[in-house]
Amino acid sequence: MSSRLVVDDLTVAFDSGGYVIKPLDGLSFSAEDGELVVLLGPSGCGKTTLLSCLAGLLTPTEGRIQFGPTVVNELRGPVLSEYRRQTVGVVFQAFNLIASLTARGNVVVPMRLAGIPRARARDRATELLGLVGLGERGHHRPAQLSGGQQQRVAIARALVHDPPLILADEPTAHLDHIQVEGILRLMRDLASPGRIIVVSTHDDRVSQLADRVIELAPHFSDADRQPEEVHLADGEILFRQGERGELIFHVESGLLEVYRELADGGEEVLAQVKPGNYVGELGPILNLPRSASVRAMGEAFVIGYTVRAFRKEHPHHLADQIAT
Repeated sequence: MSSRLVVDDLTVAFDSGGYVIKPLDGLSFSAEDGELVVLLGPSGCGKTTLLSCLAGLLTPTEGRIQFGPTVVNELRGPVLSEYRRQTVGVVFQAFNLIASLTARGNVVVPMRLAGIPRARARDRATELLGLVGLGERGHHRPAQLSGGQQQRVAIARALVHDPPLILADEPTAHLDHIQVEGILRLMRDLASPGRIIVVSTHDDRVSQLADRVIELAPHFSDADRQPEEVHLADGEILFRQGERGELIFHVESGLLEVYRELADGGEEVLAQVKPGNYVGELGPILNLPRSASVRAMGEAFVIGYTVRAFRKEHPHHLADQIAT
């Protein structure tokens, strides 16, 4: 039975030391039956958080996840457990194999826990190991297998209940380039009618095989980008906490206020930025979400620069900041 995956206005917020952190903020996308979907972005951009929501392991703060007729974020109790067991297969970055068991034994375990008879579980494990190209390695333990072979065992384990949704969290992170090619070809082959595969990665080479790429932290090309002039009205937001941005802003006139949103709904004012100073440098430099919000106190005029352009235009500003 074919299914469609729909993520609509998904937001995940949590309290970190009294501040509101949003690894996902208003994310929307869809995927069709049989597609290989790649979640692309660096560490910390929300890829694992999104996979946890899709797997029913984490409930989003706002928004909706629908897989086929099922609204995942509305599931609770036994129905949610059944969704996790029968609908979703998860491939972990670190393989998570049991060292004392053979490859076949690792694939058998989830079936035995689900009450499947031993003989049937062994037959199914043998079938799946053959599917992932390890038909002759079923009696080997993880320590006797390469990283790529261990990942294939993990993929076989994720397929035991023939789930229509496979989620893979950085499945090539610990593999060399030869092993990466084999795992990617396998994931590509597994994405077929009746199944959607969602793969998170920070490696944009993986996207070449995808049917759909979701960039959680877009990569900006700043080689030819010109500085941007921004006029702000009183109270207007320049950027918000949790957003990703590529520009550092130099204050030409007016006054800016830097503040953080608190978990209790309040705000904490951190600083005021006067003309001649700059704001918003750490996010673009470190490729991280904005750690605070900035708004105008009265009318203000700022110029936004890429990191490269800012260093060229204001060579001493960042050096002074780092020195202090």
